[in-house]
Amino acid sequence: MDIKRLDLFCKVVDLKSFTRAAAEAGLSQPSVSEHIRLLEETVGEKLLDRLGRQVVPTPAGQRLYPYARRMVRLRDESLQAMAAFRGELGGPLHIGASTIPGTYILPRLAAEFHRRYPAAQLTVRVGDSEQVCQRVLSGEEAFGLVGTRTRDSRLEFVPVAGDRLVLIVPDDHPLADLETVTASQLKSCAFIRREQGSGTRAQVDRFLARLGVDPEALDVVAEMGSTEAVRQAVRAGCGVAFISSLAAEDEDGKGVTVLRVDGMEARRDLYLVTRRGRQLSPLAEAFVNLLGDAAGESD
Repeated sequence: MDIKRLDLFCKVVDLKSFTRAAAEAGLSQPSVSEHIRLLEETVGEKLLDRLGRQVVPTPAGQRLYPYARRMVRLRDESLQAMAAFRGELGGPLHIGASTIPGTYILPRLAAEFHRRYPAAQLTVRVGDSEQVCQRVLSGEEAFGLVGTRTRDSRLEFVPVAGDRLVLIVPDDHPLADLETVTASQLKSCAFIRREQGSGTRAQVDRFLARLGVDPEALDVVAEMGSTEAVRQAVRAGCGVAFISSLAAEDEDGKGVTVLRVDGMEARRDLYLVTRRGRQLSPLAEAFVNLLGDAAGESD
């Protein structure tokens, strides 16, 4: 069974799209479709169905997927083992990240990682914290960086960086002239929230509850799937929002005012998430060590 075709099959399942899978693999869509057709011919079963605009695995595809994922992971680990045998670290490394670490922490680490290990091929996939945790569980990614913990006992979470949440409002908002706002003032604001499953949203809800503010009672005018979308909506005057201080560092003077909330201890940890009992590859361990070094420098 051709490993490349299994890899493409996993990409199509993960991304729910032939087009996105082709872009990630650096191939044309017809080429990916042909590889999938040949894989289906090999196994003697139809593996993928189109449902509307999405591609989903058939029952046979669902059965094949975990085996395909395992084989692709073993291929990646074998390439890394051979690179280590030659005295270098290299080969593919797939990691996941939620929006904040994926946007504001990993890019500079990726540059340093490439400098240290030029033979490595790093792939970072950004999603919300729940999605990242699921991909770590399935073995799609070696580890993840997320903004919140889950209760899944199969996962291990280790704090690796700090962050805090701040309130951003449009410059012409009635609260913009204040340095801090009270919890009661928040109740009259129109809010923009991150989507369900976002680590930022989960943390905001917990902090608000501690202040006696019911997150579900807020006047939520929109939910957005990324921090950048939230920022743009605030700039446009749609409402106010909580975002990471890492994302808010360059906001002042761009139509947005950054505020603190009185009594809101909004510090939070960002976590390295791994699957318990799964040994990291040497390349993955090298990246984790780099992450630890960076966290130590920022203390």
